[in-house]
Amino acid sequence: MPPATLTDVATAAGVSVATASRAISGHGDLSAQTRRRVREAAARLGYRREPARGGRPTASGHMIDLVLGRFHNPWSDEVTAGAHGAATAHGFDLVLTEETDFPGDDWPVRVRRRGSAGVMLGLISPTTAQLESVRESGIPLVLLDPPSEATHGMPNVRTTDGAGAAAAARHLAARGATRFAVLGGDPPFRYGRARRDGFVEELARHLPHAEVHATTSAWRAPAARDAILPLLRRLRGGERLGVFAVSDELAAGVYAAAASEGLTVPDDVLVVGFDDVRGARWLSPPLTTVRQPIREMAAAAVGLLADAADGAPGAAASVTLPTELVPRAST
Repeated sequence: MPPATLTDVATAAGVSVATASRAISGHGDLSAQTRRRVREAAARLGYRREPARGGRPTASGHMIDLVLGRFHNPWSDEVTAGAHGAATAHGFDLVLTEETDFPGDDWPVRVRRRGSAGVMLGLISPTTAQLESVRESGIPLVLLDPPSEATHGMPNVRTTDGAGAAAAARHLAARGATRFAVLGGDPPFRYGRARRDGFVEELARHLPHAEVHATTSAWRAPAARDAILPLLRRLRGGERLGVFAVSDELAAGVYAAAASEGLTVPDDVLVVGFDDVRGARWLSPPLTTVRQPIREMAAAAVGLLADAADGAPGAAASVTLPTELVPRAST
């Protein structure tokens, strides 16, 4: 049997050849229903678009959208690098899309107009309206490090936050800290809570009578500095405070607080962070931290989207990658 042609697809979908071409290539401002009808017809007939010289064969657009709340910070830089490499390897272009607060410029609108093959959301909790908009378009969506447990059944990629924090607790206990503190983030996102709880629970198993001071701050170094200062000022001579901060940026605030009080890291204050972004090794002294494989997580999310675009059955609902404690001079 000869391979299906674009004309066959158009006839099966009840549209013109030009409309079928726009729907398959991802171009044109078509309705979600039309685009979905054409793609379903193409899949049913086994139609495969022949790419132009230098092009990429795909039946659902050439692009994957990476949607983040903000770019140009250490975490998003790592995500972008991992997603870009994986997208290229799978034959897609990566589009960087920033979430805005303007209703007329909502990211689902931009994604639908482009006819993206898939969407990766990083550290964003989509609204019900946004989810419905993307689902109506038939565009696959994956959550990267979801801020809450409410994933709405969407595929997601995360890391072993609790296990990483437990490793930090064991490390600080072994390094001779006499008092302990855990510095959480506000808002209390899912991953921040998991790291805080993992640290407290593991420390209680190893040192049941240890004093643990829990505090929170906004997810910024200056706020972390202000939050940890009262505890540093209560340290008595000879005490060594072990601080676990649920992100490297919060750990940098602990460094600043210690310096302002004339305390040194690690002689007076032992510090462990979480993330292992590039700046962690540039702190003085370099920061002991729990490495989450950010680039690998982004690449895994792209892989899920590529599988969905290819119509692979049984896509994984969740992927969890392991953390690793990276000891450096701060402990």
